[in-house]
Amino acid sequence: MSRFTSRSPSREQASAAALAAAELLEVLWGRGQEAARSAGVSPSQLRALLVIEKREGTNLRTLAEALASRPPAVSRLCDRLEAMGLAERGPSATSRREVELRLSLRGKVLLEEYRAARSREVTATLEQMEPADVANLAAGLEAFHAAFARHAADEGGASVRDDSVADSA
Repeated sequence: MSRFTSRSPSREQASAAALAAAELLEVLWGRGQEAARSAGVSPSQLRALLVIEKREGTNLRTLAEALASRPPAVSRLCDRLEAMGLAERGPSATSRREVELRLSLRGKVLLEEYRAARSREVTATLEQMEPADVANLAAGLEAFHAAFARHAADEGGASVRDDSVADSA
């Protein structure tokens, strides 16, 4: 049964529904994180892996900025990721004083498993919906993303796909 009382929901009703959906997605994402935790990866390590994946070849300073953390803490985090075989450091192609961070094959596999677990949770929920409702949801989410992209551009910000990596874990 729809939470909307009229045929055309108000922006406040749509906002409330979007916030409720975001909270549900957080629960589903948490279930996906269990796959990473079972591999011994903490949420902060998972966020770092996601940033490294999106910004292959990033340096420690840029990773620290993306994680909103201090460079010494990020360096220790990378030490642990490297010791676990999830990330690799190598010399920068542009500066001999910097190192670049890359995912190892094991790190890539871990993120694939993490995403597969999240996908299974979302798919199981979508299978409980009517096909027309799934189509409406997809169209609404595409419109929501496009509106955010316009808003971010007006504000001078980056796209949601680039900035949200650190919070997506």
